[in-house]
Amino acid sequence: MKVLLDADVRSQLDAAEALEAARRALIDAYRGRLAAPPRLHAELGEHGLVFTAGGYVDGPVGFRVYGLWPGDSDQAVLVWDGTGRLSGCVVGNELGARRTGALGGAAVDALARPDSTTVGIVGSGVQAWTQLWAISAVRSLSSVRIFSPTPDNRAAFAQRAQAKLGLSAAACDTAQDAVADADIVVLATRAERPVVDAAWIRPGAHVNTVGPKLATAHETPTKLADAAAVVVTDSPEQAAGYGEPFFTSRPLTHLGAVLAGDASGRADDRDITLYCSTGLAGSEVVVAETLLSGVP
Repeated sequence: MKVLLDADVRSQLDAAEALEAARRALIDAYRGRLAAPPRLHAELGEHGLVFTAGGYVDGPVGFRVYGLWPGDSDQAVLVWDGTGRLSGCVVGNELGARRTGALGGAAVDALARPDSTTVGIVGSGVQAWTQLWAISAVRSLSSVRIFSPTPDNRAAFAQRAQAKLGLSAAACDTAQDAVADADIVVLATRAERPVVDAAWIRPGAHVNTVGPKLATAHETPTKLADAAAVVVTDSPEQAAGYGEPFFTSRPLTHLGAVLAGDASGRADDRDITLYCSTGLAGSEVVVAETLLSGVP
């Protein structure tokens, strides 16, 4: 059995491979080949555990688990093959974040205009980084603008994008400066109130929202969802299983249906398209299996 840590994920998970695994998981979940039930909660007194499980009839199958402690919790993804043999375990936070990034990259590839070259990001944490990591693998980016409330964090993010991804990146003083006129917008915060104004999003832009999406707590303005030509998610089932209403009442199109050619995505260059990341159960198993199979 193989055991991998965050350092292994960072050094050995290629963005193109992660995107291929994410696309496969999305299409297979939509078509019913990949079992992907909503996340499960185990209440354990002051603490608790959250499980997202999924897999195929003939393998791989597995689950991701993390704890409900204050602050961040270590995560573990366990993967079994089709015979019940434990293939490996990936420990840490990196795999989950890069899985989410790859799903977001698949959404950009399916919904953003092919000639999109500029990205505006609100947020400077791990989720913002993995979104950009994946997006840079599906679009040739000419510039990236970043805003987050802490100047040092946004400056460090811009420097990392330059050093690690070879991108022209700049920190901005306001969220409006970051997203105005951007072809692709990424919202990756923990904010419970909208962090942008819908009027700041240009016609023809695509938006990925990664942070809170509940009716009572959402980083994305409802007017933006109202203005979108299509609102897409990686898992409508997960969105319905949040325990309280989603932030928009718009019908949610399965991203797997768009990728499979069974649902419409962008119809016009002036369409605004919106992708809502909810966390497709089972996708982390598919990405982990891809990583584990490539490690000697």
